Amino acid sequence: MSGAIKKNQLGQMLGEKLGVTKKQGAEMLDAFIEIVTNALRKGEKVNITGFGIFKVSDRKAREGRNPRTGETIHIKASKKPRFTPGKLLKEAIM
Repeated sequence: MSGAIKKNQLGQMLGEKLGVTKKQGAEMLDAFIEIVTNALRKGEKVNITGFGIFKVSDRKAREGRNPRTGETIHIKASKKPRFTPGKLLKEAIM
C-alpha cells in the first residue's frame, strides 16, 4: 500500500484528468471543498450518488474519564463531519 495522496497532488491529478492546468485543477478542488464545507455548516447533506454522503452528526453531551487521573469529566455536545461511502465506492474497493 502506498502513502496518502496530498491535496496538491489531487489538484494536479484533477487538472490532468480534465485537460486543464495544475493550477485550474487545484482551484476546482478548492471550490469543491468550499461548497461542501458551506453546505455542512448550514446543516445540509451533500449526496454524491454512488460515491457517498457528507453530513454533520450531532454528538450529545456525555460523561467521560480523564485517562491520566481517572477523574470524571463532562464532555459537551458537539458536531462532527461524517462521510458515508456509497454502494459504488464500496464495491470499487473490494
